[in-house]
Amino acid sequence: MSENNVRVAPEWERVDNAILEELRQHSVANLGDALDRLNIVDGGIAPIWPGARSVGTALPVMTVAGDNKAVIAALDHIRPGDVVVINASGYEGRAILGDNLAQRFDLFGAAGAVVDGYVRDRDIIAELGIPIFARGLTPAGPWKNGPGSIGEPVAIGGVVVNPGDIVAADGDGVIIIPPHRAAEVIAAVREIVALEESKDAEVATLRKQHA
Repeated sequence: MSENNVRVAPEWERVDNAILEELRQHSVANLGDALDRLNIVDGGIAPIWPGARSVGTALPVMTVAGDNKAVIAALDHIRPGDVVVINASGYEGRAILGDNLAQRFDLFGAAGAVVDGYVRDRDIIAELGIPIFARGLTPAGPWKNGPGSIGEPVAIGGVVVNPGDIVAADGDGVIIIPPHRAAEVIAAVREIVALEESKDAEVATLRKQHA
């Protein structure tokens, strides 16, 4: 299907919210360890405000550098719990989204956005508490000409993101979890958390001994 010059893929499956809720309990660092330290987006893509966290299913968008026509068209395809994942070519010269689009993502139920590109209106977005992850900030607004695509695989930060993949993001960065590995990752991360807790308890004991 095509909306003018924005191509839209057929509908895809999204993972059960119970899986997302389980993953929300864990840090991206621990989830990365549970996923063999693979599928971790490069560190250039980071939260634009401290404390931002997001876990959801990927709604991939491909857009021309500096242009957000496809991002606007993606509003019609957001389902609750989606994370809008935008390949904007890492372009520094134009912001792909600002506070207005971020608010619309939130209004339509998106869990946030991850942008391989630049954004703007950080302070307003932070005040609203909408989790946005990007390469950086610029006040320059985007063009709106297209072309682009929605719901097709994209690459961000060296990782391929398929529609319906699980996106987890926090202060450390972003990881992409294939749905077929979700149960395996959940089991592994529980073991990792238990090990981390035992190590923390050991350090607490040592602190008392050296107090």
